[in-house]
Amino acid sequence: MASLDCCLAILRKFHGVKISNRLARMLVSAPHREGGQAQFIEQPIAMRTNNQTINQLLDFLRENLDSLHTIDELTERLAMSRSTFTRHFRKATGMAVGEWLIETKLQKGRELLESSDLNIEQIAEQIGFQTAISFRQHFKAKHFISPSQWGRNFGSLTL
Repeated sequence: MASLDCCLAILRKFHGVKISNRLARMLVSAPHREGGQAQFIEQPIAMRTNNQTINQLLDFLRENLDSLHTIDELTERLAMSRSTFTRHFRKATGMAVGEWLIETKLQKGRELLESSDLNIEQIAEQIGFQTAISFRQHFKAKHFISPSQWGRNFGSLTL
């Protein structure tokens, strides 16, 4: 593991945090290990589906993560019944709308923790969680560490 740590440090220095973090995840390793950590495996959400109507909606939702979205608003937007919409959405994404929104918000939150100097409250607001507490709870439930710890592990630290 020491040799991997060294390689990741060199890669980080010459190619940046993002590439180093991606390789660390592929190796199922943290870029900065502190012992006793969970493994960090990237599980990206598909950006496109086979359903163009749903793709347009997903693009809209990604651009407006900070807004509150209801099923009724989304069904109205697509001129579908609630049951038709939920069936098409699940078939296209493999997830329920609420689950997809939370996963997408968490994915954006991870990106901001890794690449920005925003604090947890600012990130929570930017990605559409009502409170920083809600962001922390969802984040910890998914990753078994706090957003702050994630930022320390994967953020742009200078070595």
